[in-house]
Order: sequence, then structure tokens, then C-alpha cells
Amino acid sequence: MTILDKIVAEKKTEVARLPERALAAGDLRDALLERGERRDFVAALQHPRHGDIALIAEVKKASPSAGVICQDFDPVRIAKEYEVAGASCLSVLTDGKFFQGSLDHLRQIRAAVKLPLLRKDFMIDERQILEAIEWGADAILLIVAILSDEQLKKFHSLAVEAGLAALVEVHDETELARAMKIGASLIGVNNRNLKDFKVDLATTERLAAKLNSSAGVPPAPNRQDACATLLVAESGIHTRADVERLKKCGAHAILVGESLIRGGDIQSKVRELIG
Repeated sequence: MTILDKIVAEKKTEVARLPERALAAGDLRDALLERGERRDFVAALQHPRHGDIALIAEVKKASPSAGVICQDFDPVRIAKEYEVAGASCLSVLTDGKFFQGSLDHLRQIRAAVKLPLLRKDFMIDERQILEAIEWGADAILLIVAILSDEQLKKFHSLAVEAGLAALVEVHDETELARAMKIGASLIGVNNRNLKDFKVDLATTERLAAKLNSSAGVPPAPNRQDACATLLVAESGIHTRADVERLKKCGAHAILVGESLIRGGDIQSKVRELIG
């Protein structure tokens, strides 16, 4: 059993404890209206606050591959530092068992900063989308690897129709084809293989070329606006050289957590990466 299998098994147990209810897009829209203050996640990525690429900065205490990343973990302090340094959006880990995250972190951070927030978790049930709204998320993550075609299409439609952004995460060509089939306009390429946790930035390069080819766009350096789909590169991003490499192949945004937090000087590292 891979670590991803273990995470999904645990998530099924967690979801089973949620109140039973069927949800439609209208229910989610009502929840968003009741919460108020919609923050446009996609627009924030299209128009970076600082630098030449949008940064989704991740509030992350630990991970199965790296263990505890930040011993003195204060999610609100970290979020505020990200905002001051120029991040465009924030990603907040809400998985407890494997990443030591919390939905409460999401709520605390929303009250402390003005940036759009992504709920970073393993979504396998539409009730988790409602949770995301109620606790303060403006976007959710949909990991193609853990969803059936039916689930992927349903969750994506529910989120988008309700007014949430949906970052559809892929790891290979087959998953990219599935994301494109549902019309995903915000696609994240995770350079980390979730089965063995090895990282390779060439994954983004390869899938970006495939995405542009499918859109009829010839490859061109620094041509981030070539494709209507917003491409987010995730994982394994440590240096400005990494960012330049990903920009060159067509990434519009980067999602970074570990390298920002581990170094200690968050603001300096953010500014280095976004140029």
C-alpha cells in the first residue's frame, strides 16, 4: 500500500463521520453567500501582486516525505509573512494525520490576511467542498489520481458552479487528459510522484508541452499566455533557477511550501523566487 493509498483510506474514515446529506451547486452557492467576501483565486494568479510569476505560498507544518518541516509552527504568522512578501494566494493544509494541518488553521488565516485561500486536502466527497466553504476557502484541490472520472467531473462542476476555484492536480499524461476532458481551466502539475515521492521538474515541462500541443500552441520560451489554461507548477521548487525553468515551459504560477518555511527567512525566500 502506497502512502497515497493510506491517506485516502484515512480520509474515507474521516468523511464517514460527516453528517449525511446530498449537495447541489445551489447549496454550495448559498453557503458562499452566507459566508460573504468572495476572493477571486484565479484572478489573483492571472495578475501577480509582485514579481513576474504568481506564487501560491503553502502554510505547511509537516509532510509524509519530509516529516516536521517547521518546529515552531504558527500558521497565522507564516501567512502574514507570505502576504507581506508578495504571495498572490495561500495554500493551507487541512489534513491532520499526515500533514499536521487543520481546518481551524484555514479559519484563523482567513481572518488574518486578505489573500485568496486554497484548501489543500484530499477531496473524495462533496461534503468536503461544503466544509471548505464554511471554514474559509476560496479554492479546492482535486487530485485526479484519487478520483474516478465521475467524481472528478461532479466535484469540478459543483465547485465551479458554486463560485469556487478548482485546482485540478495531475502527475502524468493520462491524468492530464482526464483533467482536460472535464474542461479544467486551472491545472496543477505535481512534480512529486505521490507513489514513491520522487521529484522531477521535467514533469511540468513534459505536461506543459502536451497541454500547449493540445491547444494548438507552438512551443515558445517565456510564453506563459500562450494557452487559455492556467498552469500551476507544484513541488520541488527551491531556487530562482527552478522558477525560470518552469516559467520558460509555460507555468503561470508556482505552489511552494517546504523551501519557503524550512529556510527560516520566509520573506527573503519569497522575494527570491518571484523575482
